[in-house]
Amino acid sequence: MGSFGTTEILLVVAVLFLLFGASRLPQLAKSLGQTRKAFKEGMREAEEEERAAQISSSTAAPQVSSMSDEALMEEMRRRAEAKQS
Repeated sequence: MGSFGTTEILLVVAVLFLLFGASRLPQLAKSLGQTRKAFKEGMREAEEEERAAQISSSTAAPQVSSMSDEALMEEMRRRAEAKQS
């Protein structure tokens, strides 16, 4: 699966010309370009959301499941003392 040669490209253009006609080819190319642009925009937004999620998860409070038993007990004592004050 290498790159296309001149003959293959001309054959594809000829088939498209026969299928869609000369008047529809510019419309087809325009819609293909708009679809590609929308896809790239969606991918960029998804990457930004993923980065934001990674940043927010790294700055969030530690999860209970990732804390040791001693650290969990200390945190419970600290919160109980703060609640009583």
